[in-house]
Amino acid sequence: MKKKEITLFLAAVVSHVFWGFSFLGTRSALDVADMYLLLSHRFLIAFLIMNLLLLFRVVRIDFRGKGKRILWPLLMGLMEPVVYFIGEEYGVLHSTTIFSGVMIAVIPIVSIIAAIPLLHEKPNVWQVVFSFVSVGGVIGIGLLTKDSGRLDWIGVVALIVSVLSAAAYGILDRGLSAEFTAFERTYLMIGMGAVCFTPIALIRCRFDLPAFFAPMGNPAFLLPVLFLSVCCSVVSYFLLSYMATYMTVTRSTVYANLTTAVSVIAGALILKEPFSWLGALFCAVILVGIYGVQKFARKDESAVCGQITGEEKQGI
Repeated sequence: MKKKEITLFLAAVVSHVFWGFSFLGTRSALDVADMYLLLSHRFLIAFLIMNLLLLFRVVRIDFRGKGKRILWPLLMGLMEPVVYFIGEEYGVLHSTTIFSGVMIAVIPIVSIIAAIPLLHEKPNVWQVVFSFVSVGGVIGIGLLTKDSGRLDWIGVVALIVSVLSAAAYGILDRGLSAEFTAFERTYLMIGMGAVCFTPIALIRCRFDLPAFFAPMGNPAFLLPVLFLSVCCSVVSYFLLSYMATYMTVTRSTVYANLTTAVSVIAGALILKEPFSWLGALFCAVILVGIYGVQKFARKDESAVCGQITGEEKQGI
């Protein structure tokens, strides 16, 4: 395996393992404050960290000469995290557990389909087959969970919006990779999260600043938010954009299913949630699907295909 492929594999594993554990932090933080307050603090801290990296010249950005093109990565940031998180929240709230799980599971398939006309990326037959295999494993795990909630039209619409926004984010991330570095794209999208979620949180707090900052004094909120900010926002989103620079949408999006497998295993090991042999089987199916998509990639899809990317032109 070539060095670049190993780097991309590690980027995929690290980012999705972090996201797999994110539900633990989210669950703890939501016991202290509501979702929008959590999201506001999460992306404000993440944006602060990214600006500190710029201040101390750990990384650099350069938007000179890009003019109106900068609107595209801003649109990417609007799609995710803003629209996606809002759609997912209302979708889960107004639908059954199984339906919401199945809808989120099809994001890689929608992304692959959208990439064909928009990015002219055509997966081969085996990649499509193994993509469905991996998604099937996610759906299987969803079917093992105890179904709860009630499905209504608000939930259906919200989940459709979240699926489409996640797919749009992936397409834009890949499409903008030749113009904007992975850090630049991550910087703008996290900035969008901070700018959009903070006013919502302030409105819900009735612009009471002590109430806005009060949860930060609670370790049950502060520690999870720091994990979500550093690991699940700055690191994971940067690694996702790095992957999008060198990998087709088909290859990069299928790794998202790894998050489900990690979440199931983390729940069993840390929260002592039930973990049956069927759950283990479906986790294995997910991994087989991911492996198959990477195994049957054409040579022109490899990480060393020779394309001139934003990173190569400007530096990460």
